[in-house]
Amino acid sequence: MERNLKNVLVISFGFLLLFTAYGGLQSLQSSLHSEEGLGVASLSVVYAALILSSMFLPPILIKKLGCKWTIAGSMCCYIVFSLGNFYASWYTLIPTSVILGLGGAPLWSAKCTYLTIAGNSYAEKAGKNGKDIINQYFGVFFLIFQSSGIWGNLISSLIFSQASNKVEISEENLASCGAYDCLTDTTNTTGLAEPSNSLIYTLLGIYTASGVLAVLLIVVFLDQIKPDQAETEKETLETPSFCSTFLATFQHLKDKRQCLLIPLTMTSGFEQGFLSGDYTKTYVTCALGIHYVGYVMICFSSVNSLCSLLFGKISQFTGRKLLFALAAVTNTACIIALLLWKPHPKQLAVFFVFPALWGLSDAIWQTQTNGLYGILFEKHKEAAFANYRLWESFGFVIAFGYSTKLQVYIKLYILLSVLVLSMVMYGAVEYLEAKSSPGTPTATKKENVGPLTKETDM
Repeated sequence: MERNLKNVLVISFGFLLLFTAYGGLQSLQSSLHSEEGLGVASLSVVYAALILSSMFLPPILIKKLGCKWTIAGSMCCYIVFSLGNFYASWYTLIPTSVILGLGGAPLWSAKCTYLTIAGNSYAEKAGKNGKDIINQYFGVFFLIFQSSGIWGNLISSLIFSQASNKVEISEENLASCGAYDCLTDTTNTTGLAEPSNSLIYTLLGIYTASGVLAVLLIVVFLDQIKPDQAETEKETLETPSFCSTFLATFQHLKDKRQCLLIPLTMTSGFEQGFLSGDYTKTYVTCALGIHYVGYVMICFSSVNSLCSLLFGKISQFTGRKLLFALAAVTNTACIIALLLWKPHPKQLAVFFVFPALWGLSDAIWQTQTNGLYGILFEKHKEAAFANYRLWESFGFVIAFGYSTKLQVYIKLYILLSVLVLSMVMYGAVEYLEAKSSPGTPTATKKENVGPLTKETDM
């Protein structure tokens, strides 16, 4: 097996194991730890700490430890969070949420940096287009990674199934489901009976073991990777000060392309936050019961995984512009339909159509936006991907922040507005790239590492 592909698979399966655990725990926080809003508070703390982490930790850790050991160390932060759930309280869950958030940005930045360097390295040796290889690597990664949503939900559903308590939902309660919900607790009138401690500990044990296996996989099988020799020599001669590294993420905002990509990056957080926080509650749980949430999210994850691989492969033929347009149109159609639809148990198939289409769109947002960052900011990968995690996290924080304060139809209008703004700003980025690329000798010379010619600017 080609060495770079082997490393891509190692990272992908490591993230699969890690996020099978974390994804399952994240979706259960509000249910397992509902007292005084502890579960929701822990998620808010995770993303707040992730924002803080994005500001300074990724460049420091990646330069000092390298991508491999940054990934391994950051994964340990997720294991700590799993352990904190064994005895959940404000004194255990909040500190471990902070630790997880601090490890999140270095983990994702190191992963993105690793895949980008590996893609460019292989493209240079094989004489292929660098951005095509990068897109393929991200496609393979997200194919495997997104399936973690399947396994995480399946594990929790199987373990908690014996405690399930299906309740008939009245027409009165159904009337409050959907976009024009009344911000009442009617959506919580159905659901699982309180699981026993033995079931909870069994689930947490499985999740913790999955995280440990992820770390071992990375430590044993992932090769250390370094940037090109010129960058390596430069790093050995000058070690950036803490202050300069702290500001690296914000200094990267001097690049107008990064500023223009902020709405697009935040869109990822908004749309994922809506599906997991609002669609599952005010549509699925309200009309079908909480026992259907896992199946709906499995549908989302399955489509997401398959489309991630598909779009990673076909992007070299279709170009990223067409794919971004497809995602925008699909999300817009779903938002409009969700505004008009009144969910009812008799329309069971429809409950799965929306997450399927949402999974298709999210696959494009994830693979193409990650690939776009790697291509546009090839010389400043660490700071660029730190910005990616920073602004995506802001999207999550805002989405979770107003989740209990606004009716669903208002959230849908907000999501639609952000989506339109992100597409306008993204169009400006493509215009700037097209304007700066034609006819320059350097563009032809570096065609394999970035969107520097019209022919490869997709």
